[in-house]
Amino acid sequence: MTRDEYVKSIRNIAEEYFRSGTYFCSEAVLQTINDALGQPFSEDIVKMASSFPIGMGKAQCLCGAVSGGEMALGIVYGRTKGQPMNPKMFEVAKALHDFIKEKYGATCCRVMTRQWAGDNFMSPERKAHCIAITGDVAEWVAGVLIDDGKLAIPAA
Repeated sequence: MTRDEYVKSIRNIAEEYFRSGTYFCSEAVLQTINDALGQPFSEDIVKMASSFPIGMGKAQCLCGAVSGGEMALGIVYGRTKGQPMNPKMFEVAKALHDFIKEKYGATCCRVMTRQWAGDNFMSPERKAHCIAITGDVAEWVAGVLIDDGKLAIPAA
């Protein structure tokens, strides 16, 4: 499997989690990356991401997919009590923010979904838009982790 094929498969998994209703955006990204990493944390980690969908509990602030992506980056680059901050943590966190802002013009859920009246998931177009953002974030995070040698591409 090539790098591109693998990151596309990561994208597809995250998108399907959201599309199927298994998870919302933040949960889908975090669970997908945790699984790809071999589950360094139990599946219960998704509970941490459950308050972030639709811009932090439907507050429509920071995009839930971005929140999930930031938590996923924390799995690899984060620290525990007494450890120094990994200088890469802020670098990759900002890079994810900048990637989404460049692609969508904002990282705020309210701004990114304005044309669909906020959290109106009755709109299939709105849901498709959010599924695509979820896929973008999962794919981007996976690509960064692969390029940094933190995520291995599975053998065929």
